This record gives sequence, structure tokens and C-alpha cells, in this order.
Amino acid sequence: MRQRLISEMKAYLESIPEENRIDAINAFRLALHELSPFKEQPVDCVLWVKQECIDGNDYNPNNVAPPEKRLLLKSLEADGFTQPVVVMQHRENHFEIIDGFHRHELGKEKPALKKQLKGYLPVTCIRSGKQTRADRMASTVRHNRARGRHKIHDMSEIVRELAQLGWKDERISKELGMDSDEVLRLKQINGLLELFADRRFSRAWTVK
Repeated sequence: MRQRLISEMKAYLESIPEENRIDAINAFRLALHELSPFKEQPVDCVLWVKQECIDGNDYNPNNVAPPEKRLLLKSLEADGFTQPVVVMQHRENHFEIIDGFHRHELGKEKPALKKQLKGYLPVTCIRSGKQTRADRMASTVRHNRARGRHKIHDMSEIVRELAQLGWKDERISKELGMDSDEVLRLKQINGLLELFADRRFSRAWTVK
């Protein structure tokens, strides 16, 4: 029975135009994902999404130097996409990048890669309940910090925005994988008094 189903699926896919075939493959993968023992793992379901449906973000604290970016391009050209772009859906049929901005950028802009990818990119989607901007920011930071890559200034801007969105220090610390002192130092970089409103300090302590 399994082989018959596989043969029927192949025959169906071969009978339809390429764009419809991509949509059908995505639908099959989503159906399999729902029944998978690993359905809680986003990597269990990699989909092909049109590049114009994938949006960058304005808070990524990761920076790739030109030599590393050239090496990434060489890797994509020689080995293909071995890692999907990690995204969260932020509006209907549109996804915001959580991790993989530079893979997205090269795949979208370099003619050879764009031709190979037929205007699509491989994505894996984090589906975790309510996905606010703050949730997306926190997820991006976790991905970058796990690789040891982030810029201090941009990190301080993220902490500032999360604080202004109502996140307390304890939540920022937990969600971004920081200790309380690191959160305080990143707030201190901005020098904004409102970020320290929920803390008490001795008279001898001042922000420098």
C-alpha cells in the first residue's frame, strides 16, 4: 500500500505545472508534519516560500563581515542551502525572518542563486502561539547568542524596546538568556532613565 501511495503521488506531481507542484509538495509536507512524531520541531517541516513573501527585520543584532559573507555565498553556490531560513508568520502569507537574514539576502539578490531557487527560499516556521514583535525579537536574539554573535549597541536597542513594550527585567533575562547584570548593563548603554524606573539604587550610585 505504501508503495502504491508513493507511485500515485509521484504520478500526480509529474502531471501538474511546476508552480502548482511546489504548492502541492508544501501541502503534502504540512500533512505529514501534522502526523509526525517530531511535529513539535520546526525543522521537521521545511517549506518552499516565494521570496517576496519573506520580510527582513529591523532588529537583527548579527553582523557578517565581508570575508564571511563571501564564504557564505561560496557555500551556497557549491553545497546549496543546507539550512533553511527560520521565520515566524507575522501577517497572512508573509513571514518575518528570525534567523538566516544573510542566506535570504544572497538567495534573493545573487542572479545564479535566484535562478537555481526559482524565486523561492526554503523556510522553517516557528509556530508558537501569540507571535508579537517582542516574541520575534527575542527569538532572533536567542538564535544569534547561541552562535556567540551579536552587536552590543543593537542588543541594547532590543532591550530598550522590550522594556518599553512592558517586559520586566526578569522576563528579558529569561527570554534572551541573560543574567540580570547583563540586562542592566545593556539598559545603561542607552542611558534612558525610564529603563531604571523599577529599580532602587543608593544615592552614591550613578549611571555613567
